[in-house]
Amino acid sequence: MADRDALPAFSLKQFARSREQRSKLPAQATALDVDGRWLRVVQTTTRAGQPAVSRIAVAPLNLPADADRTDPAVLGTAIAKALDQLKLKPGPVVLGIPRAQVVLKTLLLPVIADVSEVASIVHLQVGKDLPFRLTAAVVDFKIHRQIIPPASKPDANAKLPSPAEAAPAAPPPKLEVLVAVAKREVVEFYQRAAESAGLKLVALGLLPPASIRCVEACRVTDRAATFALVSLRHDEVSIDIVADQAAPFSRGTTVKPVAAASATSEAVTPEAFVNAATIEVVRSLHSYSGQGVAAPVARVLVAGATGHEAAVVAALASRTAAPVALLDTAALEVPEDSRAHAAGAVAGIGLALGYADADSLPFDFLNPKRPAVQRDLRKIKILAGVAAAAALFIIVGGVRSWLVGKRQAVLDAVTAEAVLAEKQRPIYRQMIGQAGVVNEWVKGERDWLLHYAYLTAVLPRSEEVFLTSLSVSGQGIIRLAVRAKSGAVLAKIEKQLRAAGYEVKPLAITPGSDKTGYEFLSTVELVVPAKLKIDLSKVTPPERPADDASLEPPARKRGGG
Repeated sequence: MADRDALPAFSLKQFARSREQRSKLPAQATALDVDGRWLRVVQTTTRAGQPAVSRIAVAPLNLPADADRTDPAVLGTAIAKALDQLKLKPGPVVLGIPRAQVVLKTLLLPVIADVSEVASIVHLQVGKDLPFRLTAAVVDFKIHRQIIPPASKPDANAKLPSPAEAAPAAPPPKLEVLVAVAKREVVEFYQRAAESAGLKLVALGLLPPASIRCVEACRVTDRAATFALVSLRHDEVSIDIVADQAAPFSRGTTVKPVAAASATSEAVTPEAFVNAATIEVVRSLHSYSGQGVAAPVARVLVAGATGHEAAVVAALASRTAAPVALLDTAALEVPEDSRAHAAGAVAGIGLALGYADADSLPFDFLNPKRPAVQRDLRKIKILAGVAAAAALFIIVGGVRSWLVGKRQAVLDAVTAEAVLAEKQRPIYRQMIGQAGVVNEWVKGERDWLLHYAYLTAVLPRSEEVFLTSLSVSGQGIIRLAVRAKSGAVLAKIEKQLRAAGYEVKPLAITPGSDKTGYEFLSTVELVVPAKLKIDLSKVTPPERPADDASLEPPARKRGGG
């Protein structure tokens, strides 16, 4: 037989939910146990830092005879009515799954410090033997103990190893892991039932370990003893054999309810119920002993509230070698008004005490221990590369859009300026022409206004001749368009201009008609010699005519404003 030791300190820190891991123990826990057509409610409180039972209550579920108990809404409504009848409004609630709805298995695994890695191995091993797919299951487990295999005994006929040869290595220790598997649809059934009842479900445990926790609290057996716990329910018999504080053998079977407790057509007599329960217990004890266990069952405890527990004790006493007795719940120190219900609420008491413990429930299908997330580094690198490329593409696209937008803004501004310039093209041309004239005057390096004043003084009086235009070419030639009253006046103009120092080109005289008498038209071109010096102080312009009114302000019209 292998040597069995408690888990070492490093493993306990990893697998046990210590007080440090649970920052605060619940001040009150409420467990609900659906036993046939009855609802059993157990509430706990804290005494001296330890959980203790504060109340046990029982109420009928009042389900119709034709009610569909597989409908979570029907069961949830019945639970809500039963709680209203008890005048209870529980906070966080704990429920339990019966043994018949759970697959139990014991595994031996290598000692691993990481609980998530242990969960991964458990899922891998259990998935091979399940009658349904692992994806449709909820798996939880409990590390029971560490097993150190015994060293192999040397063969007496074998040759002794020499001192130089190494001694055979001792076999590595193993972890004994208790695994519980429930279908996901079963877990969802209890979740929906609690939701229909308006309850906050915080944990979903397993009834057999809860019953064992209640027996430990009753302190009726030695912790190292091997005993069997028979839990009688109205439609089920559960047999749990406890060895080394664990249940290596657990069995739950459905039995027909007693006629006095049910009105269904499938009800049986009390004698038939006792006989069926006794047969199931004896079969379970024989199955356990047939597994070649070292420690036989030393005691059988019977618990329940069917009213037939004493008859089952008497029947078992005559068919088993181990002593049989009713479970004594006096050590629980429950209030006086709840003592009568303690024997039938063993599973509920265990659920409430287990949830309020520092280590919490050994199995919790609502919050199972989950395997480590398997990481595919190759896929992670590929995804990281794709993400980096996408980020780079987005950044480049953003910068490109920003630059294009910036250039587009410049293009829009230039286009607007071009459109405005096109509209103002005639003004620009006029300004360019005017600027050209000014530039020609500047390039000529002559004071043409001085020449204009000089010519005004040199030319004959306005009664004989007057200028219609005066212009200066780019070569510095002055062109005068004059009108005269006679050809003699034009000849006189030529002589006076030559005398004034200008070089005069031959005159071209054009006769014409004019109502004022200036009938001779001519264009005079004057070349300004470089040596010509103009001194206006030496010339006197002709006097203005007496009737000259060009410089007088215009007369205002009568009646004007």
